[in-house]
Amino acid sequence: MTRAGKALRQVLQTYGISQNQLAVAMGIGRSVVNGWVNENRTPSSEVVLNVRDALRLINSEAAEEFIRLYLEG
Repeated sequence: MTRAGKALRQVLQTYGISQNQLAVAMGIGRSVVNGWVNENRTPSSEVVLNVRDALRLINSEAAEEFIRLYLEG
């Protein structure tokens, strides 16, 4: 599993955030988020920061946890 995918999957589950919620906050399709979570796609470093920013809009603790898990990965 990619670091970003693993971190994102855990954060979405822990904080009850749907892939659709994140996709809407990012202005992208849910299938893109699904690709990250299921390791079909690996987000670039820039996109990881965009994920963090979108998570902040939904739940600031989830955003911080995502970055922590990603960096520890």
